[in-house]
Amino acid sequence: MAQPYEERNSAAKTRRQQEDQRRMEFRRAIEDRFELRQLQAEIGDFADITHWQAAPAASRRNAQPAR
Repeated sequence: MAQPYEERNSAAKTRRQQEDQRRMEFRRAIEDRFELRQLQAEIGDFADITHWQAAPAASRRNAQPAR
């Protein structure tokens, strides 16, 4: 027996809502991953600078005092 129109419409609406929810979760996951990669790239850019700045400070601690 065929389903009444309202039941079919309701089932289709529920299915569309679930599909939309899955799509939004997937999109959020992609955006989160993109932001994480951007932050890692920015941090990676500064890794050389912090290493370069830390080296002279260490050498100053080991330097002999002037006489």
